[in-house]
Amino acid sequence: MFSLADERQRRLVLDSLWLGVVGAVAAQIFMLLLDLAQDLLLQGIAGYRPPGLPNEGGQLIEIVGSSKLWLIPLVTTLGGLISGVLVYSIAPEAEGHGTDSAVKAVHRARGLIRARIPPLKMVASAITIGAGGSAGREGPTALIAAGIGSVYATVRRRSDEERRMLVLIGMSAGLSAIFRTPIGAAIFAIEVLYSDMEFETTALLYTLLASVVAYSINGAIDGWEPLFDIPANLGVEHAADYLEYAALGIAGGLVAALLPVVFYKSRDFFHALRVPNHIKPAIGGLGVGLMALALPEVLGGGYGWIQLAMNGEMATDVLFVLIFAKILAMSLTVGSGGSGGVFAPSLFVGAMLGGVLADVFNQNPAAFVLVGMAAVFSGAGRVPIATLFMVTEMTGGYHLLAAAALVVTLSYLVQVTLAPLSKYTSLYEAQIPQRGPRDVDLLEGVTAADAMTQDFDSVPASMPVRDLIDEFERTHHHGFTVVDEAGKLYGIVTLGDLDRAMLDEQLEDRTVADIATVEGLAVGYPDETMGSILWRMAVRGVGRLPIVDRDDPHRLRGVVRREDIVHAYERAMERRVHTSYRLKELREAHEGNVRVLEVDISRAHAFVEKPVAEIAPSLPSECILVSIRRDKKLLIPRGSTIVREGDHLVVMCSPTSVDEARRAFGLSGEA
Repeated sequence: MFSLADERQRRLVLDSLWLGVVGAVAAQIFMLLLDLAQDLLLQGIAGYRPPGLPNEGGQLIEIVGSSKLWLIPLVTTLGGLISGVLVYSIAPEAEGHGTDSAVKAVHRARGLIRARIPPLKMVASAITIGAGGSAGREGPTALIAAGIGSVYATVRRRSDEERRMLVLIGMSAGLSAIFRTPIGAAIFAIEVLYSDMEFETTALLYTLLASVVAYSINGAIDGWEPLFDIPANLGVEHAADYLEYAALGIAGGLVAALLPVVFYKSRDFFHALRVPNHIKPAIGGLGVGLMALALPEVLGGGYGWIQLAMNGEMATDVLFVLIFAKILAMSLTVGSGGSGGVFAPSLFVGAMLGGVLADVFNQNPAAFVLVGMAAVFSGAGRVPIATLFMVTEMTGGYHLLAAAALVVTLSYLVQVTLAPLSKYTSLYEAQIPQRGPRDVDLLEGVTAADAMTQDFDSVPASMPVRDLIDEFERTHHHGFTVVDEAGKLYGIVTLGDLDRAMLDEQLEDRTVADIATVEGLAVGYPDETMGSILWRMAVRGVGRLPIVDRDDPHRLRGVVRREDIVHAYERAMERRVHTSYRLKELREAHEGNVRVLEVDISRAHAFVEKPVAEIAPSLPSECILVSIRRDKKLLIPRGSTIVREGDHLVVMCSPTSVDEARRAFGLSGEA
């Protein structure tokens, strides 16, 4: 007989098997669309095809049509335009590199990804990359498969915790299928969430299972060879060679520190550009196309060029130039809002760096290019362990595992040392430093409904900004909830929003709706614990959180402010002291001989959906409901707490009242 925990584990195992299949299918469809887009755009219009990987059915030959390279800028611009119109017209959150969107969904949106995102990301990314955009297939695949996991969780009415888990499971399955990296993809999904050396270890079993399933299905279709070909038994021949690999690790860390700075400064430039968002990817595409007139190697993911560098078929001066050209090309493509990943371009940069140092140290180019691939991305993405396994699996270079481990360690340490010099510390902006506290604390026993205030000030979205200034001066608030004409939640406006708006020359004509934060708005729900609310506020760096209905996310129920958190903590302390005092009395009255009763609430239980205050009269007087375990959270019950299906109740009774308590809870037999 399965217990509640076993049922949850069994459910997630079945989910992992299912999402492994889905991830493999999604990767196959995406690759078909990508090949079709390249055939129609880059090759069909410009007559250009970059080298492809033989293990993917490609050829290591660059094909240049009769028009030479002159039509490439037209194609990259067209691809950016089509992608931009699609994304910004349907779902703006699908722009940029998809992995960051998936990470953001896990940390800031309870794992929610809209159902329209996976198909939109698939089409937009295929067009962007197929037209020559300098981006990779990792980000789109991660978001596509993660989005399917999120939608599946929503349809199945899973908890927020399980939805986040299914997002990670889907991400690992998609990445495993498209890169043939079952172990690395599973680790990537749980490591990419955090910028420090943290892992979402509770998901590892399931991400591994989904990854292996996806890898197996993909292998049955496309074969089992790694993506890249390297010489057999490639390894380190002399102990002194590790000094040269150490130099590669340090150089990789320097480039890894530079890469996020260039990427996000480019992104900021395009954000500030006063043109419609829909055409910004076209501008980025034009920039990449013009670069490609001199350096066509910057187009697409560049895997074929990496293989040629491994083979020692690229000149050292070209390799050196491509290190920086690829960083710029990737920044123009993805930073402008184009749809694509940053993994492949980062591997490309590292591969070119490895090729340069192979020539400097007179080393085998295959070995240094392979390890160089890991050197840059491990630091830039803050994912050293996942990168170590992914690069090894993509190449089959297991004899170089020790050298690669040294390189990724040094790269990561150099990157985290230099990163604080800039505000851009990682390629994944949505990462948070560490996992939230897992120990049960006092605030886990208080819900948002208990702590929120319903006496708060709101401002209408139609209010002129000049009147908003008066409201801030009158109330001395740091922020307001913004409501529409029907009193529904529209957004949040803060002093920070107002400060940024003050720089606008058109300030007099603007309303609160023009400057308020609307997209990606963080909200809470009445039944959430204050521990979750506090963590979300800390991650987002906000001082107030709107509390809305789960069934109607625009119906404003209240607001949790910093002072409400303090009051909630004080009430939790009072309740714990009261409960402790009652337990002490109970123990003393019965000389420490107190019985513990544990009750699982099923759907048919008489107490399901009833408040504790209604249940209490049914229990013996010498019986205390101590706690309620719900979705791995421990609630300290109060009169208004509703008992839900799946709750695990802990009750303490005197020896003489335990049988009566068992009957009250509908438990058969005697203690």
